Formats: sequence, C-alpha cells, structure tokens
Amino acid sequence: MTSTRYLFYIAHNYSFEILRPLQQVIQAQGDEVKWLAVGKEVTLSYFQNNELVLNSIDDARAYNPDASFAPGNEIPNFIPGVKIQIFHGLEWKKKGHFVIRDFFDLYCTHGPATTSRFNALAQKHGFFDVVETGWPKLDYLFTTPAMPLAEQLKLANKKIILYAPTFSPALTSAPALFEEIKRLSEVKDYHWLIKFHPKMAIQWLEQYKTLVKDNLQIIETASINELLQTADIMVSDTSSVIGEFSLLNRATISLNNKEPGDYLVNIQTSDQLEQAIKLALNPNQQLKAAIKVYAKDLHPYCDGQAAQRILSATETILANGKQAKKNKPLNLFRNLKQRKKMQYWTI
Repeated sequence: MTSTRYLFYIAHNYSFEILRPLQQVIQAQGDEVKWLAVGKEVTLSYFQNNELVLNSIDDARAYNPDASFAPGNEIPNFIPGVKIQIFHGLEWKKKGHFVIRDFFDLYCTHGPATTSRFNALAQKHGFFDVVETGWPKLDYLFTTPAMPLAEQLKLANKKIILYAPTFSPALTSAPALFEEIKRLSEVKDYHWLIKFHPKMAIQWLEQYKTLVKDNLQIIETASINELLQTADIMVSDTSSVIGEFSLLNRATISLNNKEPGDYLVNIQTSDQLEQAIKLALNPNQQLKAAIKVYAKDLHPYCDGQAAQRILSATETILANGKQAKKNKPLNLFRNLKQRKKMQYWTI
C-alpha cells in the first residue's frame, strides 16, 4: 500500500514545537513527512538528524505531497496538496487572526473561542472546512518536565517569573516594562526567565541582555513548554503564550492587553507591576475560577491527541473531499506576492 505524503511548510522557528507532535503520529502509521523551510528566519540547525528536509520549492513540488500543513498565515498555491492551517498561536485577539487569505482548504481550530467564528466565516466564504482539533504544540505541554533549576529555586523558596512579551510594536510591553523589570530584578528575591518572540526587535533583545545576572536569564530556545512548566507566574501583554500558560491554571499579568478578561491581572502602567506580581502569586478564588473557564473555552483538550485529530480531519478530506461546496478562489494577487517574495517564477 502506498504511503501518504505530507509536507510541513515553515518560515519560523516556532513551527518545530507545533509540528513535531503531528510528525510523530504521521510516521507512527507509516506515512511520510518532509519539511520545507522558506525565508531566513528558520534556524536550520534545529532540524533533527532523522527529519527529512527539502532544499527548494522545486524539490517540494517534485515530492508532490497529498497535503501540506502551515502554522503560519500563508502557503502559496504552487505548493501542492490540500492545504491545512493549524495556526502559530492561541491568541485570537491579534489583528489578522480571523482574516481569510484564501490559501487554506481546512482550518483546524483550538476550541470554542475560535471555532464558532471560523464556522461563521466558512458559511460566508463557502470554500473551506473547519474542524475543532486542538493545537498539536500542546500535546506535549502537560508531560514536559520543568527545568532543573525549578527544584533548586523551590528549595530556596524563590518564585519564578516568566516574562514573555509579544513582538508587535503596537502591543509589546518590552519598552514600557524594561526599567521596572530592571528595578525588581535588583531589589526583589524573584528569579526571572525572559523568552522573546523570534520576531522581537533587536533593540530590545540587546537592551534586556544588559539585565542578565544570577537571578535573571534570557532563554534562547525554540521550545517554550519547559519554561511554562517552570514558571510560577507569567508577565506578558497580548501574546499568544498567555493562553498556553492559562492551561496550567497559573496566573498571568498583562500590560494593556487588547481585550483583558477576568482571567488576567491586567495593568495599565509599569508601576503597577510589583503589586500585580503579589496578587498573581497569591490568586484569589475568583481569579482561579476565571482562569479555568477561559482555558476551557480556548483549548478544552488535555488528552495529548490534537495531532491525531488533525491527521484524521486531513485524511477525511483526502478520502472524501471537502464539505465546502465552492472552489477555492484563484487568489492571484497574494500568490503573485508570494512568488515575488521567494523569487520563484516557475509555472
């Protein structure tokens, strides 16, 4: 029996942690996965020795996948296969999350908070399917161990704060919180872990590096699950990682979150951070309950089977075709932009 061919189309390092659970279930049933990295923001050394990596778009076309998965917003029409969107984060508040760009045949949503909106969009546009599957990156969240330093700091009675801001200039808290994080790291007995988004402006990467000391680390890794497991609380803004951390029933402090809910300790100014940390470390029952309600709406799956559900939804389309009645638009303008960006003009 011929195996099914799958392609992972990636442009950023966060894709590794999202797609590897899916790769595992695909390979476990004897099918094939190959990766195509486009652009300059993928660190090729992150690929593992047993992963099959294509060298070019021409190689991807020659591979001729049955289905192609993308955790980003785009995948051009010259890449073969049914195209599946699995998203690069849980944060639905950011501009563009619900924009339909006419690239995808199937949207694999994470929970009721987004499924209902995408179902409405599917009815409106009529050319793509929506299946609620959960997010594959989270298949490993609940089983990933904390960093070794967590036990050491626990014995020393030190609390661990993860600072994970978004990169978007309009939403990031990095400029506003720099001086306060600097002050608190010098006068308070917390241990800070700082994890920047891969797209964070170099200016802020360099500035925060000046704060590194015994009780403040900047973590540079493609994986964040172990950081989430390690932290007692998190400080952020409108980052998608807030949703992931909430699934662990722990409190997040956000600076000017775009749509703050009762599951957040939301602050408006940096001088409110110190008091917010005290509240987040000792959450009341109302805050604890709100975090649980939010997590269930955002991503109700804790079974580690999201990747399997995505694969099953894909196999259904491959076997039976889409339920959507309309053909996908030609999408000429956006596909032309993709060709120009990649300097790929082969028909």
